[in-house]
Parts: sequence; C-alpha cells; structure tokens
Amino acid sequence: MVKLIASDIDGTLLSYGQTALPPALFGLIRRLGAAGVLFCPASGRQYHSLRQLFAPVADEVCFLCENGAVVFGPGTEAAAPVLSKTPMPREEALELIRDIAALPESYALISGQNVSYLHRWPEKLAADFRRWTGNLVRPADRAEDIPEDIIKVSACCPSPAAAAEALGPRWADRFHMAEAGPIWLDFTLSDKGTGIRGLCRSLGVEPADAAAFGDNWNDVPMLETVGTPWLMSAAAPALRERFPHQCESVLPVLEDLLQELGA
Repeated sequence: MVKLIASDIDGTLLSYGQTALPPALFGLIRRLGAAGVLFCPASGRQYHSLRQLFAPVADEVCFLCENGAVVFGPGTEAAAPVLSKTPMPREEALELIRDIAALPESYALISGQNVSYLHRWPEKLAADFRRWTGNLVRPADRAEDIPEDIIKVSACCPSPAAAAEALGPRWADRFHMAEAGPIWLDFTLSDKGTGIRGLCRSLGVEPADAAAFGDNWNDVPMLETVGTPWLMSAAAPALRERFPHQCESVLPVLEDLLQELGA
C-alpha cells in the first residue's frame, strides 16, 4: 500500500513556463492525507520558495528541497522539523565556489538550509533572482563567512554545458553535477534518491511503499528508490524505456489512487 507520494515540480506538476499549480491539486493532497498518504514536493527549489508554491497545504506536507540536500516534515515554516540534511564538505565547497567565480560571466549561488547566498552578484542580477524565485536571499561577499552548512552550490552562467566542461574534470567525481536549467549548473553531495531515503527513514516508511513522479534525469535516483515510479510521458525516450509506468498528468493518477483507497 502506498503511504508516501513524492513529486517533482517543473515538467511534472508544472509545465515548463507555468508559475502556479492547478488548484485541484490541493484538494487531492488533503484527501490523500485523510487517507493516511503523505505528500512530498521534491525539487531543486528552496524550502521558502516551495512553501509559497504550495501555500494552501504548506503546513500539511513534507518538502524535499535543494535536490534532496534538505528535507522538512510537516509544520509551519518556523517550526517544521528537519528530517534529513546532507551538507557538503565545507573546504571543498569553498574551493568549488572559487572555481565558479573564476569562470567568465559566472556567479556562485550558495544554498544554506533555507537561505540563498549570492556570492558577489551584480545588483540587477540579484534583483532579478529574487523576483524569479521568491527565495530568501542574502549577499555574501566572502563565502567563508556564511554562518551555516553549505548544502548546494550552483553556477549561474551563460552556458551550463560549457561550465560543466570546465568544472567537471575536478568536481564531477566529488559531487553530483547536473544542469538545472538554461543558466544553472548544480552541485550537491545528495540527490533526490538520498532525500527520499532520508525521508522514508524518518517517517518509518519502507521505500517500497512510496510512489514518485518525475520527468528528467535528476529524478532518476528518486524513481529508482521507490516502489511505484511514474514518469511523465513527455520525458526523453531513454527514460521512457526505463520506467514503464507513464502518465500525461499527475492529478488523474492521484485520483485513481484515492478511488482504490476508497477515499
């Protein structure tokens, strides 16, 4: 029996370019909760930003944030428990930040538990970032002075592929490196599989009793971990060959599950 459902956001719950979730999703999440099934958004986004996206049910769900580097349980933003966190080794993270800063027109975004630190960003780019993401943001002229664990480092750059070519020889074997959009290259010690395993341990749920939805390569570790993986039908052909359960939309699958549960 499914006891936990995790879902990617962009390309899965949200079509690329959309900014608001379908209102019907929140009713389904509440019905799942009443039937004993916990819902968990799973994203590279920050906790604060995700809570805004899921505002009607934000106190009722878990959040797998920063590609699995930190996982929060249900509760208010000030009081929700941290169920799992995977910090990067600090000195290596600081070296990576210096390497990103040395690339042309590239800037490091440093993620703490619920704050984005902008390392020497131009003012306009920083303002645009705040507007795009809704993240909690602080400037960081000196990465060494960041007062908390570093859980993700991202390169904001003109070409993630070029940045990966430059940074990969030194860093791809030390951290998970993944293109995360047209201007983003992410580095973490965790992945969504790490996050979902930490969440399952904290909740006392077997991964076999979890389901997950995803659409891209960074979702694969999560999809491979759970007992019931669902892939979006618009995903790459190579992914469609690996995951036979496919759907065009998450909401009808959730509705079918609720019917099976009699809820």
